[in-house]
Amino acid sequence: MGPEPYSLAIVLKENMGNMMFRNVKIHATDIDGSNQFENIIGNGIYHYEQLRSVPEEILAKYFTQNPDKKNYTIIDTIRNSLDFEKHDLLTLKPARTDCSLIMCKNVLLHFTPQERIDVIKMFHDSLEDGGYFVTEQTQKLPDACKDLFEQVVSHAQLFRKKVAAK
Repeated sequence: MGPEPYSLAIVLKENMGNMMFRNVKIHATDIDGSNQFENIIGNGIYHYEQLRSVPEEILAKYFTQNPDKKNYTIIDTIRNSLDFEKHDLLTLKPARTDCSLIMCKNVLLHFTPQERIDVIKMFHDSLEDGGYFVTEQTQKLPDACKDLFEQVVSHAQLFRKKVAAK
């Protein structure tokens, strides 16, 4: 729980550089019934077993080993680019508006087909014109939402919000 927003931040930092990255703000949301996600995001501490698949150069660049030698903490530059909000998508009230990118990981599969459509339409309304919506590969865009987005590449669930005709 919690590594996806940090993974996104690291990818952006690696590709944008320091000057551009300082303007990045990632708003992580979760319904968080356990009340643990906020602490995970806030602390950015991971057991070394959770980081085994992280390339060594990324681990060295973005994490510091804790004195206990069993945990690593993500560096402040990355951690400070994130904030957390507890949010229930099924309220259909957006957590934010004018987003450049919405990534939806491992949640749509828990909804009914109609709930998926409603949530994706809410995401669409939350995006700025030309903003991007990404979902995991197993979650196809419902037919009822296909007129809202254009698929950016054929082999990934990456979509761009269509600009409304004026």
